[in-house]
Amino acid sequence: MIFTTILLGLLPSFLMVILGGLLRNRLSENAWQGLDKLNFEILFPALIFVAASGRPIAVADVFRIAPAVWAILAAGMALGYLARRYGPERFLDFAGGWQTAWRFNTAMGFIAVAVLPGADLGILAVAVGMAIPMANLMAVTALSRGGSLGLGATLKKIAVNPFLLASVSGVLVGLSGLKIPVPVLAPVEMLSAAAIPVALISIGATMDWRALARLDRFSAILCGVKLIALPALTFAACAALSVEASLIGVLVVFAALPTASAAHVLAAGFGADRRLVATLIAQSTLLAALTLPIWIAVVMLAE
Repeated sequence: MIFTTILLGLLPSFLMVILGGLLRNRLSENAWQGLDKLNFEILFPALIFVAASGRPIAVADVFRIAPAVWAILAAGMALGYLARRYGPERFLDFAGGWQTAWRFNTAMGFIAVAVLPGADLGILAVAVGMAIPMANLMAVTALSRGGSLGLGATLKKIAVNPFLLASVSGVLVGLSGLKIPVPVLAPVEMLSAAAIPVALISIGATMDWRALARLDRFSAILCGVKLIALPALTFAACAALSVEASLIGVLVVFAALPTASAAHVLAAGFGADRRLVATLIAQSTLLAALTLPIWIAVVMLAE
């Protein structure tokens, strides 16, 4: 039942990626790049803002959950660097792939956590709200440095990054408890609804459809870190620290999520190898169809 639920939850995303592959030759390379730019500047920032601001965030929850998710992201970044020697020679291209070791698919997170008995989606909302700014800060920093920018230029690019601005503003709204008027929020929600489908179609149009068959040491390390090492470390740490069961489930599922399709959008926005990142996303997503149900089962058996 658990495996069926997760696979059915992933199926729409798979179908959107397949659609992108079928449409690959219907648009020019410039058109696909323009689509990536639209997603980078407008659609995904809208999605990030809506996800972070959509639920009230208690200060106590922030101090309890934020350090845990930040530690998971930091572990992914550190372990993912082990793939450096096997990756692209240009650091910018490596940075585009490196970010897939710690970034996460928010939509799949809500699908997966909902499977857990007594699921608390509020905990996941706080985890996502705290993780998005940090994950993007780490990714933007790596990609900016990969572009051979100076310190000042790097800081400026981080400060004006649409993903980071949307994340920070969304968390602030959630902490404040303010309700954005419906007429103001409605257009943002409409834009956010388009972000994931557009990104998935673009991934399908640019990725290597022999993704799993072309799994090499570089991509195997990154996928292994994201789908196996991070949830295993998270589960072990939570057990050692006697963390409550409801929080363990959310943290382990969070750590086990496949990488975000936004990683492809962000990499394209900085000029990194977009096909490499699209392939890594495909590999991570396809492999997660096997690993994520296993981690959910581990959590349920441990309760």
